[in-house]
Amino acid sequence: MIEIFQGVGLLVFVLILFSGFSLKAPKGDKAMTGLAGAAVATFLVEAIHKYISGDLFHIQFLGNVGKASGNMGGPIAAILVSINMGINPVYAVVAGAALGNLGILPGFVAGYMVGLIGNIIERKLPKGLDTIAGALLIAPLARGIASGAAPLVDQTLFAIGNMITAAAEQSPYMMGFLLGGIIKVICTSPLSSMALTAMLGLQGLAMGISAIASFGGAFTNGIVFKRLKFGDKGNIIAVMLEPLTQADIVTKHPLPIYFSDFIGGGLAGIAAAYFKIINNAPGTASPIPGMLAPFGFNDPKKVLFALTFAVMGGIIGGYGGTSIIAFIKNKNIKFKNIVYRFASEKESM
Repeated sequence: MIEIFQGVGLLVFVLILFSGFSLKAPKGDKAMTGLAGAAVATFLVEAIHKYISGDLFHIQFLGNVGKASGNMGGPIAAILVSINMGINPVYAVVAGAALGNLGILPGFVAGYMVGLIGNIIERKLPKGLDTIAGALLIAPLARGIASGAAPLVDQTLFAIGNMITAAAEQSPYMMGFLLGGIIKVICTSPLSSMALTAMLGLQGLAMGISAIASFGGAFTNGIVFKRLKFGDKGNIIAVMLEPLTQADIVTKHPLPIYFSDFIGGGLAGIAAAYFKIINNAPGTASPIPGMLAPFGFNDPKKVLFALTFAVMGGIIGGYGGTSIIAFIKNKNIKFKNIVYRFASEKESM
């Protein structure tokens, strides 16, 4: 039980920091979007092509593609984060090229810092020399920032991720529900569950729960949007495939969506825990990556069973959550009517 409280407590703590950075740091939301894209470009491609196409189907060329992609986490993170923040693309690529053999999180830190100062460097340098001189300045700067950040990242975020992973191993069903529910809420919110799980370096059962919950919870979102008439068919399909595309609707109706997501994601997480789904591709906590990545690390039959029960859990979460919200609203309306009638009768007396 102590492990559960520690794991969930640390996850909530990181989520608070993560939210604060995304919402308050200069261009923090754009940086996080870049990190999420880097997770897809590296971890997802590695999971599918290295472990499925390569190891499972023995297609050597695709296996090499996956292996090469998986080794590029740091450079790709630096490039996408800084480009998302609006700097000169040449500077972004220069920063990424200097980060060979460094991980995705040091790359994120370097990309963010380069994204903050890249435009300043470009403005200060003489025209004609800005590209060459800027490249010569940014390359060692990016490498130095990333190298300095790497030990801190390993000792903090990865340590927290390891504690969450250990808690999931020791109390799989409880953590399946709690972790699955929390990750699905994050997945649907304007934040990014891919970026968060990449930052924590989640692996093993904890990442398996996160991936399966993100997939199963997609059906929760579809049902909530349909039952509560949030948008049209296009909105329903979009929120199931990528919730971030419907952030404007989600932020207007957070209570029924997040409440239902916690139930649906939690039940899907229990399915992942029951079938012991392992996922060693951090950052794949999103509906489509969450569906595909587990095939790279588990018996395909187990994954199909887990996905099937995750869909069932997501559907239950959608119908159950919206029904509970509707019941509470009806009770609240009836209570208000009783109070109003009582007050009216008292005034007439």
